[in-house]
Amino acid sequence: MSQEPRSFDASTNDGMPALGLGTWENDDPAQCTESVKTALEAGYRHVDTAQIYGNEAAVGEGIAAADVDRDDVFLATKVWIDNLAPEDVAASTRESLQKLDTGYVDLLYVHWPAGEYDPEETLPAFAELRDDGLIDRIGVSNFEPHHLDAATDALGEAPFANQVECHPLLRQEELREYAAANDVELVGYSPLARGQILDDPTVAEIAEKHGVSAAQVSLAWLREKGVTAIPKATGEEHLRDNWASLGLELDDEDVEAIDTLGRTDRQLNPDFGPDW
Repeated sequence: MSQEPRSFDASTNDGMPALGLGTWENDDPAQCTESVKTALEAGYRHVDTAQIYGNEAAVGEGIAAADVDRDDVFLATKVWIDNLAPEDVAASTRESLQKLDTGYVDLLYVHWPAGEYDPEETLPAFAELRDDGLIDRIGVSNFEPHHLDAATDALGEAPFANQVECHPLLRQEELREYAAANDVELVGYSPLARGQILDDPTVAEIAEKHGVSAAQVSLAWLREKGVTAIPKATGEEHLRDNWASLGLELDDEDVEAIDTLGRTDRQLNPDFGPDW
C-alpha cells in the first residue's frame, strides 16, 4: 500500500473503529452528505456505504465537507452481486472510487454470496485491487461459515471482516464464534433491528436502569460481544445518541438478560440470500 498506517478512533477493532455510520437507505443526496459531515464532526471515523445504495457520491461529498482529513476516516463500500465477475470487480470499484472522490477505500466487501460471485474468481480480483493500492482490506457480507471457509481457501487468508445483520434480536452466536476462532471481524448492520429494538421490554428496562436510550443499550451489547456496529442515523440527535453508547458499560446481569431473549427476528432476507 502507498498509504501510511493511520490511527482512527480509540475504540477500534484491529484498526477499524468499533462504531460507524451506516448509510443504507440514506438516498436523499443532500441529507446523506449532511449526515456524513455531521457524524464525522461529532467524532465518528467509520463510514459504510455500497454500490447498490446509490449514495457513494453523496458520502464522498460529506467526507470532503467535514473538518476531518480523509486519511483519518475508515471508509468501506461493497461490490454489488451483478459486478462480481473479475473484470466487473475492477471496473465497478474504480467507478466507486471516482464517486467517493478518493484514491482508495479502507475496506471493500463482497456484498452477498450471490449473483456473479465465485470465490475462486471474485476474490483474487479483490486481492489484485489490494495489490494495486486501491483497497486496504478485503471483506465479505452476509456470509455463513461455509462461505467463509471457501473465501479463506480462495484468498489463502481469512477475509478481514464479515458484515451481517446482528442485534439483540438476532444474536448470530455461530458467526460470532467463527469470527473469534478465525480472526475475522464481525460488523453488524441494522444493529437496532430496523427500530424493533426500541419496542423490546427487556432492552427498555435496561435502558431505564442506566438512564440511556434503548439504541445505546443495543449498541453497547454489540460492543460487549466484539461486534462493530454501523447504525444508520440522519439527524444530529440520533447521531449523537448512538455515539454516546461508547460511554455505556453494561453489567453482567444486563448482558445475560439480552443473551437469553430467545428471539431470532431477521429483518433482511432477500430471495437471493443464503439459506440461513
